[in-house]
Amino acid sequence: MNLDLTGKTAFVCGSTQGIGKATAIELALLGANITLVARNEEKLKVVLNELPHKKGQKHRYLVIDFSKANQIKFRIERHLSKYPEAHILINNTGGPVGGAVIDASPELFVQTFNEHVVSAQILTQAIAPSMIKAGFGRIINVTSIGMKQPIIGLGVSNTVRGAMGNWSKSMANELGKYGITTNNVLPGYTTTARLQKVNEMKAASTGKSIADVEQDLIKDIPIGRFTSPQETASVIAFLCSPAAASVNGVSIPVDGGKTSSL
Repeated sequence: MNLDLTGKTAFVCGSTQGIGKATAIELALLGANITLVARNEEKLKVVLNELPHKKGQKHRYLVIDFSKANQIKFRIERHLSKYPEAHILINNTGGPVGGAVIDASPELFVQTFNEHVVSAQILTQAIAPSMIKAGFGRIINVTSIGMKQPIIGLGVSNTVRGAMGNWSKSMANELGKYGITTNNVLPGYTTTARLQKVNEMKAASTGKSIADVEQDLIKDIPIGRFTSPQETASVIAFLCSPAAASVNGVSIPVDGGKTSSL
């Protein structure tokens, strides 16, 4: 099986922690040059020094705040003017605050849509020409199992993840002829800072301990535990590889079997 990404350049968003960081490391192990993308420069510098480079890669970082559309466009275009090669794009942005959808403000919907769908659109428009020129491209959107099966208490996230799924399928249909695949990876309950915050919120609202909240979640996961960021990163890495050339326009849950639907 050909998993080699030597000579490929991957832009990994949200790469200073959790699934994004694990993905950057995994792609680097397969030989890719990594451009880390996140808003905190100090954290980016730390992760940059942790990336494997045994195949002589050149890793870089790019400071972008996904809440600022104009900044995304300006900075990605400026970066590509200096370093034009791009073969892989990992769209990965933290989710919005939880809560009942009936209580969510219209502004929160707009903000979340911009940070996920609009930012992915801007980055893809900037990077796709390089992929087309190379005849090889991989766009992976890290979303949530809420895209397939809405999660109670995460109404805004569920809504925007659904939009992201349809954006992804549309892009897969349009770009497939150029050797570019577009897929979604849907994490379930994963041991990240995001899950910790959600569990703390549930504990505060129910009066339960965090340990009890975690057990309530785990009992509905067939494998009996949360997923690690590294496990999710492994699926992402496969989808980025030459071996996954015919996997296009799909959404793959990495959730230990939590999702009830097929």
